[in-house]
Amino acid sequence: MNRFGKWAALCVSIGVLSAGGDASAFGNMSGGGSGAAMAPAASGPIKVEKAKGADGYTVSETYEKAGKLDKKTVVVRGKVVKMSKGIMGKNWVHLQDGSGDQGKGTNDLVVTTQDVPKIGDVVTAKGTLYKDKDFGAGYKYKVIVEEATVKQ
Repeated sequence: MNRFGKWAALCVSIGVLSAGGDASAFGNMSGGGSGAAMAPAASGPIKVEKAKGADGYTVSETYEKAGKLDKKTVVVRGKVVKMSKGIMGKNWVHLQDGSGDQGKGTNDLVVTTQDVPKIGDVVTAKGTLYKDKDFGAGYKYKVIVEEATVKQ
């Protein structure tokens, strides 16, 4: 697909979401949305152990250390609280582990993947963290983990 075709597909996807589709796929974004995490509230407190290993981080640590983790591999464990399938050829998974501040949107991490976890599953996601990722059309994430493998 040429550059114009990709841009048009992105705009159509975003337009569908804005017109009543599942806009919560775009969680911790700024610009085209409210800027706060839009994943639904969990039914009760979430407490998930931090991923093990040198690349293991909590959700809040991905925000706190985004500058040094930009374009690096991270591993995050969390509960799947929301998922949107097949947007821009990816599944958009919202993970929460009980860390972070809901008011600041640092409690919800968006992960893109080809895997299809179930809402409520506790999973480990391994992918590349990007700070201030801009998808265009006003959709910019403070932190996002892309091309992740998600395993239970």
